[in-house]
Amino acid sequence: MLLRHPLPLLTALTFSSLVRAEDLQLAPVEVTSSEASAGEVAQAQLRSVPGGTNFINMSSVQQGRVSTNEEVFKYQAGVYAKAANNEGVKLSIRGSGLNRSPGAHASGLYEMLDGLPLTGPGGTPYELKDPLWQSRVEVLRGANGFDQGALALGGSVNYVTRTGYDAPKLQVRYEAGSRGYAQREISSGQVLGEADYYISLTDSQSDGYQHQSAGTGKGIAANFGYRFNPDLETRFYFRYRETTNDSPGKLTRYQISHDPTAANSLNAARDSKRLQPGSTWIANKTTLQLDDSSRVEVGLAYHDYPMDLREGTNRLKVAYTDISSTLNYIRQDTLFGHASTTTIGLRTTQAMPNNGASEYVRTPAGNTAIYAPGTKTRDYSYLGSDTVLHIGNDLELVPDLWLTTGLAAIYTRRETEVTYPDTHTPTRQQNWDYAPRIGLRYDFNPQLQVYGNLSRSVEPPHAWSMIWGSNKYFGPGSGPATGLQREGVNLRNQTATTLEVGARGEHGFGQWDLALYRSEVRHELLTVETQAQTQTSSAIVAESNASPTVHQGVELSLLSPLWNGGRTGQLALRQAYTYSDFHYRDDDRFGDNTLPGIPKHYYQAQLRYSHPTGFYTCLNTEHASRVAVDYANSYYAAAYTTFGATFGYDAPKQDWQAWVDLRNLTNRRYANTVTPGYDDKGLDAARSTPADGRGIYTGVSWSWR
Repeated sequence: MLLRHPLPLLTALTFSSLVRAEDLQLAPVEVTSSEASAGEVAQAQLRSVPGGTNFINMSSVQQGRVSTNEEVFKYQAGVYAKAANNEGVKLSIRGSGLNRSPGAHASGLYEMLDGLPLTGPGGTPYELKDPLWQSRVEVLRGANGFDQGALALGGSVNYVTRTGYDAPKLQVRYEAGSRGYAQREISSGQVLGEADYYISLTDSQSDGYQHQSAGTGKGIAANFGYRFNPDLETRFYFRYRETTNDSPGKLTRYQISHDPTAANSLNAARDSKRLQPGSTWIANKTTLQLDDSSRVEVGLAYHDYPMDLREGTNRLKVAYTDISSTLNYIRQDTLFGHASTTTIGLRTTQAMPNNGASEYVRTPAGNTAIYAPGTKTRDYSYLGSDTVLHIGNDLELVPDLWLTTGLAAIYTRRETEVTYPDTHTPTRQQNWDYAPRIGLRYDFNPQLQVYGNLSRSVEPPHAWSMIWGSNKYFGPGSGPATGLQREGVNLRNQTATTLEVGARGEHGFGQWDLALYRSEVRHELLTVETQAQTQTSSAIVAESNASPTVHQGVELSLLSPLWNGGRTGQLALRQAYTYSDFHYRDDDRFGDNTLPGIPKHYYQAQLRYSHPTGFYTCLNTEHASRVAVDYANSYYAAAYTTFGATFGYDAPKQDWQAWVDLRNLTNRRYANTVTPGYDDKGLDAARSTPADGRGIYTGVSWSWR
């Protein structure tokens, strides 16, 4: 059963209004490019999906502090996003990447910039997802990202940049607040005949909540579009960003309760830090309208994202470069007299031959105690490619009843090899797999839609996990490489079969959205810290395939108009609740234990008063249940409840905006993220990063339109 007691739970949630639907459009929407904005078209497309989706309008998100993507995904049912001392956010949907560290490359999701691949064989980096550059964010949860070529368990996320069509001619924005936080932006965009442009420069800095947690970032995003004629248009994209983040490390539950601003003593002693010295993303997307009912979209992206990791006893310089291409054919016509939309797509991402890492002695200790800093210990490669061919169709069987079908083939290749010291033992794996999909949706009326789908997902391992999860080490006498992995191990693709049912609509209590799902997962790729860092060694975080697991849950959202006083203002309540039950299924070691890393119950709410003159006041709260910190479920991070408030002004002319954002008013001390261990035997191990304490932030922006 999906839930042991579903009826009481759903009844309680219904009467307590425990959810929100972000900008849910419930009336029938028929749009064309000449009569609706790009955002309205995107909303209509999301509503046609027989499954859970989220549409995030960034104009509302930016009415407060926006320092990381944790703010972007607030009040989004089914999405769990938590930051920890840097811009890297632990982003999980339906248990995707649920135990990945927030500073690491994300997994379990297919993430895009403007509909073009950001995710590669090495995962998804975070530094190019600056929230201030976005116009909107589109989330297709689970297998609902199928038509994007997304076959991962968590689905797809598309970050859409502003263009000259929706950006002010000039905008300046400044944010400042507690613990040395500051963020600045200047941007410009406009339409010039058949061309348009957008450009934004941002920079940020913060001293951080913990010691050893300061960070800086600066970057630029730009795009240029040109419409040659009504049937042919193209757009070029460019993003570049640099970040530096000190790494304070993880703390125990006791430390978070008594001294949450402390850094892990080893991280402080080593001056640990994570640098992204300059990440670049260059892309083009061209659309050709073949006739009134069909079009072709062609995309190409270049992504270079090096890292310089100075967090342990060794320094790791990582090179990543990916080349991606996409080709989509979309046709709207009739099939046997019924309305039909067909999508055929091909996407491929290829890691370049330079992908890999070079490792050097940073702090001589243990096996490297006799070697000088800068001595090379290893070189190894991270190679691979992902290719997805997918075909999908939406067919109206009878008025308002749509059948969705699809089939995808995926080819994945992974390779890793230690080339210094030269071992001549490459680890290679390549796999073909498939992912079918079938779904139904029915519009009873403009205020009620129901849906259901059955889908399969496929997720390959990352090449880096094949070497870091290895149990094959260099033996004594191997010089500075002694004790380090000498050879990779093969990992199987993670697969899952997911059943989802749900509904969305509008009633007297507001706009609502409900989804229930159950995924039977095979060979789940789970991350665990197999060796804690010590004075003489770095931490080892490994990934391996698990025995069968189950991911199931409930995603509920509600946006309720509580009072409309006309000229005296409006009062509205929006809520989001996510129930996540992720557990083993008769594992030999852990039985039916809960998978650690994410709370079972996660609730957010915001009560907002808006005045026609532009003034607004928001009160918000967040609650999360306790979180297991190891696979043995022997210890937990504590449950928490926080409160906050925002006071602001958003001018009706859309020129001036100002706000004060109060965070964690009660100064609650709690763990914001958990990176699990194997079996802590009931001990309070350092597994968690603390959330920020009480903070006050303010901001102002001015736009010329």
